[in-house]
Formats: sequence, C-alpha cells, structure tokens
Amino acid sequence: MASVPKSPFGLGLAHGAAGAEFVGTPRVIAHLKGRGTASNPEGRFESTRREAFDDGWERDEDASKPATEVTVERAKSIIARNDSPDIPFEQSINPYRGCEHGCVYCYARPTHAYLNLGPGLDFETKLFAKANAAELLRRELGRPGYEARPINLGAATDPYQPIERRQRITREVIEVLAACDHPLTIVTKGALVERDLDLLAPMAAKNLVHVFVSVTTLDNGLAARLEPRATAPHRRVEAIRRVAAAGVPVGVFVAPVIPRVTDQDLEEILEVCRDAGATRASYTVVRLPHVVKDLFREWLAAHLPERQHHVMSLIQQMRGGADNDPRFGTRMRGEGVFAEILKRRFDVAVKRLDYLPRGTLALDTSLFRHPDAPPPQGDLFGESA
Repeated sequence: MASVPKSPFGLGLAHGAAGAEFVGTPRVIAHLKGRGTASNPEGRFESTRREAFDDGWERDEDASKPATEVTVERAKSIIARNDSPDIPFEQSINPYRGCEHGCVYCYARPTHAYLNLGPGLDFETKLFAKANAAELLRRELGRPGYEARPINLGAATDPYQPIERRQRITREVIEVLAACDHPLTIVTKGALVERDLDLLAPMAAKNLVHVFVSVTTLDNGLAARLEPRATAPHRRVEAIRRVAAAGVPVGVFVAPVIPRVTDQDLEEILEVCRDAGATRASYTVVRLPHVVKDLFREWLAAHLPERQHHVMSLIQQMRGGADNDPRFGTRMRGEGVFAEILKRRFDVAVKRLDYLPRGTLALDTSLFRHPDAPPPQGDLFGESA
C-alpha cells in the first residue's frame, strides 16, 4: 500500500520497517490556511512512520488549524561556523529552531530531522527557543582566543519570526553584541527588526551592522500562500524605509527567485526597495534539498496546478536536470540558459539603479571588546541540547 504523508487530520498508526495495515480512507490535505504546507513527511532519521487516515469514528475539529508549539530549550553552543565559498559570512546564530513563517520553499526544513521531527508542518508549528542564547554568546565571546568576525542572524531560521515578539531572544543576542562592539549582519522577512533600531542605530554609527530584508514577491496574495506568516511584502518595503531612515545600512535580498512564480517581480522589487533606501542587493534561486522538493511539488499542485510542470522543468534546467544541485558554485545561482538570463537581468537592474557593488560590505572588527566572563555557577545545573 502506498505511503501517505503525515497529516494533522484523522488518526495515525505508527509502524516499523515491517509495515502495517490500516483501515479507513487516507486523506491528503491540499492546503491549510496560514500554513505553508499541509503534509508532514517523516524526517530522514526517524525509525517509525505514521499514516493519516479517517476511520469514521473521531474527527478533530481543530485539526485544520494546527497550533504553534514553542519549546524552551537550553542549547549547548550558539555560534555556528562554516567555510562555504557560497556564503558571505563565517559565523551565524539561529536563536530558534523551526520557523513559523512557513515558507514552503525553505531549504532549512530538513534540519528538523535532527529533532526527530518532520520537515513539513512540524518545522513551522513545533518551534524551539534557545533561551540561554545570550548567556552562551557572552561566554563564547569572552574566551581569550576569540577573534571578532561578523556574526549573521538569519542563516537558517528567521530571527524575527512571530514568536520573537514574546521570546525576545534575538534582542538579547543583539544586546550582547552591541555591548561588545561586535559586528553583525541580519537577514529577515520580519518588520519586527524595527523594534531593535535603538540598538542597531548606534551600532551602525560605528560600522558594526548591516540589515538585509528578504523580499520574494510584491504580490500580497501570492506571498500569503508562499510564505504565509511572514510580514507582507509592502510592509517589508516599509521596514527597509524605516531602517534606512534610522541610519542603519540596509539591503534587499531577492530570495528565492522561483521561475514562473516570482521571477517576473525581480526588477520591480529592486526598484521599490532602492526607492525605500536599500543600498545593496543580492539574490538566490530556489533550492529544493531532500524532501523540500516534494513539499514544493505539493504546493504547486495545490496553488498553481496549471503551471506546476513548467515551473519544475525550469528549475531542473537550472539544476542539471535534477530538482536540486547542492554543489558549491552553482547551488545559489543555478546554471544554464534561464539562470544566465536571470543573472543578466539582475546585473542590469542593479547597475541602472546604482546599487553598491557586491563585495563592498566590510564591517569594523577592530572595536571588539571581550565581555566580562559570566559566573561559572550556571554550569552546576547542566544543559541539554
């Protein structure tokens, strides 16, 4: 019997590798309002699988509105490091695991597998808040051998997703960095970044911060389906305006560009964001690693059925015939005719609009001061991942 992705509807039955039978009619939900995906396939490392079905006996009336669950955790470390030639920073912090924005195309969805959770609904409804992030950061920055290099917020999950309004972990992290004069970059789809301008503006005066606002499309209706709980596009443009007005350097990140879905907005996004005060611009093409490609296909079938085959064909043309290409050098921009046309369109628009050239962002690392070492008593209580 064919497997069915986990769903919040109906009952579920766990089984092992030997398989299991079930009665009832499997139900695959095409769309959940306010969520990027309706299915929840198992993570790559799960040892059990669940089948959703309706046996006619019970019905969860609230299943169509799965709630967001936030688990407060004590992390063991907070600064992630990478040496990827495709990424313009070596250090990053993710205050949260999972992201309520629900962007269906999010390349970080498969990371929930490390929590024994799925990349679909689990990723956008089962969130983890690293409550001790500021404490860990202060400790790492206080190490005698630490050398300041810009730290990015927003590498995997958005630091200004809705739960930040209550949790305030991102703000606590920025407070530590500001107190140490440590350089910082931020990438976000959230207008909540405006809340922290009281911290960011003084940092900007010392050349310590740069904010990038990610704008995928200018179509509010499309954005509501593609990235349902992210700030609306027009509000993101306004956030660029307000951040720039506060004296904080701000750029626009047109990401991801999805052929025949969002690519038609490329030039207009660059124009309206330049008018709002953005001085730098960048873009990436859509990436569909692991099961994200299946979630994205489901989304296309639900929202753009007449275009789904054409969209996937163009994506595959940029990915050497596959749905995804993880190779350094091509994974961010793609290859082939469509990718080259996209690059030329971007380059022409950036030059015409007088954006600053790429590679000119250089934040000051010379002002960094080690923070006072935190008291060691916290270690007595232990921490868990």
